[in-house]
Amino acid sequence: MNFAKIAIGMVMSSVLAPAFADDRQSAETANKSPVETYAYSTRLDIQKVISVTDVSDKCGATPVQMTYQDSHGQQHVIEYLGVGIACTNG
Repeated sequence: MNFAKIAIGMVMSSVLAPAFADDRQSAETANKSPVETYAYSTRLDIQKVISVTDVSDKCGATPVQMTYQDSHGQQHVIEYLGVGIACTNG
């Protein structure tokens, strides 16, 4: 049951996070932070989502990078598997 909640949360965050992302952040600044790989044991401290990779044109599991600011004002980039929704039944 816990795995299902985590999976739903990850899918929802990859779909909904771009709506809350701050587009004023430049790509150059986002790329200065080292990319961390998400694991279920990773403890996240997300104060503000800055940007999320758009996967709306992908199909199936695909890597997603989320740039965020923690409660101490530090910027982080984390990579996880998201679900692209551009699959066609053909």
